[in-house]
Amino acid sequence: MSEDPKNTALDSRGAGIGANADTPGVVARPPLVYLCSILVGLMLQRLWPLKVLPAALVTGLGASVILVAVVLFALCIREFRAAGTPVQPSRPTTAIIKTGPYRFSRNPVYLSLTLFQVGIGIWANSVWVLGMLVPALLLMTYGVIAREERYLERKFGREYLQYKSSVRRWL
Repeated sequence: MSEDPKNTALDSRGAGIGANADTPGVVARPPLVYLCSILVGLMLQRLWPLKVLPAALVTGLGASVILVAVVLFALCIREFRAAGTPVQPSRPTTAIIKTGPYRFSRNPVYLSLTLFQVGIGIWANSVWVLGMLVPALLLMTYGVIAREERYLERKFGREYLQYKSSVRRWL
């Protein structure tokens, strides 16, 4: 009987151990981090409305940022498929992607999710949605990205270290 990857134990470095050791052992699924952050921001906005921009700017600017986020995300998914490696951090990584958006950022998927939240925050004209990026990015940095980087260093060694030294984490 195989172990459920969602219930995989973690070692002291936050990596998976046991039946599903070939994963980074992230603390949360990244899309859920951003979704929860957006929803909390929108709830706070309903309770205590705080606007960030003049109303005339919010729709066009917010929609533009969301469009950039969606296009970036789609480009990232295309690179994952071309490399034959899964997007989900709960599955083993089979390749280091260095093409497409990954030439400029080690985390363009997370950059796209961040831009998506910025776009929603602008479109909703909400300081709260934008402010909720702070805890989301802290969780992403320490609970997801740091664990993924340790995993990739262990799994790919020098290849990942060279990539890491030549490409920035965000931009």
